[in-house]
Amino acid sequence: MRIAILAFPRFQLLDVTGPADVFAEASRQLGRPGAYRVQVIGTEEGMLQSSSGLCLAVDATVAKHRGAIDTLLVAGSPRIEDMSSDLQLQDWLRRRSRAARRYGSVCTGAFVLGAAGLLDGKRVATHWNAAARLAAAYPGAQVEADAIHVKDGKLFTSAGVTAGMDLALAMVEEDHGRELALRVARELVMFLKRPGGQSQFSAHLAAQTSERSSVRAVQDHVLANLADDLSVPALASRAGMSERNFARIFRSETGATPAEFVERARIDAARRLAEESDLPAKRLADAVGYSNVDGFRRAFGRRLGVNLTEYRRRFPG
Repeated sequence: MRIAILAFPRFQLLDVTGPADVFAEASRQLGRPGAYRVQVIGTEEGMLQSSSGLCLAVDATVAKHRGAIDTLLVAGSPRIEDMSSDLQLQDWLRRRSRAARRYGSVCTGAFVLGAAGLLDGKRVATHWNAAARLAAAYPGAQVEADAIHVKDGKLFTSAGVTAGMDLALAMVEEDHGRELALRVARELVMFLKRPGGQSQFSAHLAAQTSERSSVRAVQDHVLANLADDLSVPALASRAGMSERNFARIFRSETGATPAEFVERARIDAARRLAEESDLPAKRLADAVGYSNVDGFRRAFGRRLGVNLTEYRRRFPG
C-alpha cells in the first residue's frame, strides 16, 4: 500500500523518516518489500531542506503527484503556519483525504489539516507546545493536548517527533495485527506498548526537570514509595524545609504543587498497573497509595480524561 508523507520547507526530519522506518521494517518483517511503499510529497521539486539543515529528495510534488494514496500523512514544521494560507494545497488535501483510506498528521502538521477544514468535529493530537494554538486557531477541533496519538474515524493525528513512530506502529497493528507490530517495535527498540491516549508526559519525566537536588530527592522518594504518607508535612520534613518554604520552592522548580506531583505519580503508576493486570479498582487504589477508592476513581478520571473501565477498554493488556 502507498504511504504519502507531505513535507514542506523546514519540515521536521523525524516526522518523515520515523514513520517511514516503521513502515519499511513492517514490510521487511512481512517478507514483502513492497507491502508499504513510502513516498515523500513536497510542495516544490528537488531537495527539501529540513529544520535541522539536512535535505531530503522529494518523490513528487503536490502539483504533479499521480496515483492512489492509501495513507496520507502531513509532517510538522517549526514554521507550519506559513503553509496554512496555501489554498491550492488545502484543495489538494481535501480531495486526497476523501479518496484515501486514512489520513492524518504528525506533530504540527495538524495545522495544515485544520486550514483545509479537515479537523472540524474531530478529536485531535499535536505537540503539547502547540496544542493551545491549534485549539485557538481551529475551535471546531477537540484538541487532546496530552495524548500521544488519536484516531477519530479516518483521521490519525499524533504528538511531536517520536510520537509519529507510535502513530505509524498503530497503523501497522491496525493493518496486520499486534504480533507484527510488536516485532517491528522490538527491532526498532521502541516502546512495545505506548497507546495513543497515554500522556506525553509522565511523573518520571517531570522528576528530571528540577535543578535542586533536595527537590529531586523528594520526587524520587515519591516515585519509589507511592503507598507512603506523601503529604506536604511529610515531604517538607524529608526535604529539611518548612512546609511553606517547601511548597513554594517545589512549585517554583517543577511548575506543580507537591499534591499535583503526587497525584500524577500515583495515577501514572495506576494506569500502568491497569494495562498490565486485571486488578480491581480497590486493589489498584491500595497499590498506589489511595485509602479511598472513590477518591482514586475521581483522580484517575481527572488526570486521564476517562474512567478506569473506559481506559481499560481503550488500552487492553
